Amino acid sequence: MASPAPQPQSLQSLLQSLGLPDDTRAALRDSVIPSILQCISAIAQALQTAHHVSLAGTANAFGDDQLNVDVIAEDLVRAALANCPSVRVASSEEDPTERPVHSASTPPPGPSAAERYTVAFDPLDGSSIIAPNWTVGTIIGIWDGESALLQSPATKQIAAVLGVYGPRTTAIVAVRVPGAEPACFEVGLNTTSNNNLSDTCTVIRPRLRLAEETTVTPPRTRYFAPANLRAAAEDARYMALVAHYIRSKYTLRYSGGLVPDVVHALVKGHGVYLSPVTGASKAKLRRLYELCPLALVVECAGGRAVDPADGRDILERSAEDCDERGGLVCGTAGEVEVAMRMLLGLEN
Repeated sequence: MASPAPQPQSLQSLLQSLGLPDDTRAALRDSVIPSILQCISAIAQALQTAHHVSLAGTANAFGDDQLNVDVIAEDLVRAALANCPSVRVASSEEDPTERPVHSASTPPPGPSAAERYTVAFDPLDGSSIIAPNWTVGTIIGIWDGESALLQSPATKQIAAVLGVYGPRTTAIVAVRVPGAEPACFEVGLNTTSNNNLSDTCTVIRPRLRLAEETTVTPPRTRYFAPANLRAAAEDARYMALVAHYIRSKYTLRYSGGLVPDVVHALVKGHGVYLSPVTGASKAKLRRLYELCPLALVVECAGGRAVDPADGRDILERSAEDCDERGGLVCGTAGEVEVAMRMLLGLEN
């Protein structure tokens, strides 16, 4: 007789089960994470009706041309944060200056919260591939205190959320706070419901975990996603690594979108994402808005995220400014180790 299907778990019960200290993290559990998930649902709704993706006629502070959808997503995230009393400061890839979320004339709604958070986010990562209707995402990092700059990412970034806009709208949530076990889970978001989160959110995977590889039970399929592939023409070690994956019959899973390519490995339980940097192929990923949130998610899922330049963990380095950039190798711990040995020339 077939076993009965597991009963669905609500987001509220899942967040309760994370063991977050009620006296210090109630706002994170009950306000910040739910508001961000509702915001991701709202961005998905907006993208579904944004049939004409075009330049907005403006550029962000980094000089990158903005698309109309970048501006829409930026506004929606900031509106969601404005409803969270505990979020005091925010910055984004579109507006890369840490600013108070609540002005003196518009104080935080509700009672003053003991919790104080900074949010650093990329409202729409992968906007360059949105015109052909490929999957794109939102990247959000949540930090303790009123600044994410010059802070230890390993201890001060306590949560991250990846929104994924594809055939379905999903989100990966990672939480790592002192006093509780690290958690990483996946939820599905209904983009046609009202603002009631219980109607909007369905828990898909209450525990996302990258495989712990062993020689006894190797994965049946090995995935690799080689970003910044132009660098292989300039770096013989990267070219050799890509050739290694081809000779070893790895499966290519690369879309050009950072969020969907990393999330693919997470939901499959195996994979490696690579974005090395060379003198000619400069780093594009910003530490505050992309590298640190992605690294927290991967680590909470049992994987590793390192700098391909030296193999150091991404979360070892604080961000000194909003435009600091770097490369990335992340995924299953064993695959990251193999990749770094080849990229650093440590193979015999």
